[in-house]
Amino acid sequence: MGSEVYQAQVLRAFFDTITGTDRNLTRIYMCVISLAKLRMESPERLRFLVEQMQVSKTKRELSIDILDYMVEVANSLDTWAGQSAFGITAPQNSDDFGSVSLDSL
Repeated sequence: MGSEVYQAQVLRAFFDTITGTDRNLTRIYMCVISLAKLRMESPERLRFLVEQMQVSKTKRELSIDILDYMVEVANSLDTWAGQSAFGITAPQNSDDFGSVSLDSL
């Protein structure tokens, strides 16, 4: 369970980086590779992610495959791990967090 919380924290750092003002590609790269290693991805998958990060660097935009991978990781994590990575500990707060929709953003 602790590993999932750490994965959720790395995932949060990734999304904070891509949505923030300082979209540092090195920081994004570290988040993606760290998460892949934490999840013990196959060497082929890891190689694919590194290649996509190199493509992102040359095109100067983040590859959709990287975003797909990160969303896939987010979907696979336990809800509790994701909520605790965002600092939600109380059950009543988690109900509010779960009710956030894209329309409210």
